[in-house]
Amino acid sequence: MKNKISKYDFLIVGGGLIGSLTALSLHKRKLKVLVIDDKSEIKSDQRTLAVNANSKEFLLQLGIWDDIKTKPQLIKKIIIKDYINSLPLIFKNDKEIMGNVIYNAELHKIILQKLKILKILKLNVKINIDSLKPNTPIEINSKNYSFKKIILSIGKKIISESKQKKIVFNNGDFSYVGFFQHKICHNSTAYEIFNKEGPLAVLPSPSSNSNKSTFIFSTNKNTSFIKIKALINKHFYISHGQMSFDKELYKFPVIPHLTKFNKNFIFIGDTLKSIHPVAGQGWNLGVKDIQTLHKLIDQHKFEGEIFNYIYYSRRVVESFAYLGFTSLINMLYENQNNVNSKLIKLGYQGLQNISALRKLFIKQAMGKLNLID
Repeated sequence: MKNKISKYDFLIVGGGLIGSLTALSLHKRKLKVLVIDDKSEIKSDQRTLAVNANSKEFLLQLGIWDDIKTKPQLIKKIIIKDYINSLPLIFKNDKEIMGNVIYNAELHKIILQKLKILKILKLNVKINIDSLKPNTPIEINSKNYSFKKIILSIGKKIISESKQKKIVFNNGDFSYVGFFQHKICHNSTAYEIFNKEGPLAVLPSPSSNSNKSTFIFSTNKNTSFIKIKALINKHFYISHGQMSFDKELYKFPVIPHLTKFNKNFIFIGDTLKSIHPVAGQGWNLGVKDIQTLHKLIDQHKFEGEIFNYIYYSRRVVESFAYLGFTSLINMLYENQNNVNSKLIKLGYQGLQNISALRKLFIKQAMGKLNLID
């Protein structure tokens, strides 16, 4: 009995939001899953999540959405402005809500509780990721396991520079996130303002009323909370009224990347790719990683060696498209010259005047645009 090996379908390394969600979804398919994390307590992200229509449908299918107690705030309209074009871009879908905003920590807590009840989450597990291989005995807490597939969901950590390579777009940006109360209701509208200092997004925040919002400001320039508050007041005093800011300001490095293929692992969420927050789609792309994984399990034998490559080839297209597009947009606005201004105006006018492009933008914002079926 001492040498007994417990055989599982999937090992998921990383108990963050996407890793936990992947585990719960695979378990609901009657697959044998184990989640491990090197921390003794998993701390949840205090930011909000912009949950697009596709991601909400996924959470509803898993029976999670209705467990969220703090009232999600609807996104019915998206308004984009910049300092080059005079008119705003306004996007809305009269047939369906474009998205919702919820608290990351609340959703994560709900999923972790379910994993603990199912007894498929093990914390404080120290393991050498570089040595992990499918179908190879692994010792975890003095017990031996074997896994057909290994999923890595460890955020933006680098596994090993010698074994795991990444395409990195590091422009020295940081994101600053906070919350504020305001006198005028937000009318379920999300904003993206391209300033010379960097892009500023303001979204409805989960609350019992419509008078609380969250902001995400990204820049590679020196800034302060005072400057950020002044920038928000400049753009939103008319639409939101008098504001009162929470004391906490969260700061995060922005290092967009794409992880290269590794035959031993399936990469999920930020471990596969991280994009600039200018698009507001990072977490939603993680959900699409999970959905692609499920779709391929239905179509192929996941035990086979080729499965990892098929999954990677499917997800790398959309991941690289978002990575390239968001990095390009950010670069054009941060490096102003005549050529860049003309390119921005051309794209802006296309979205303003061509209905087909506008429909495509709305579709991708809702998570309903698939580059590869």
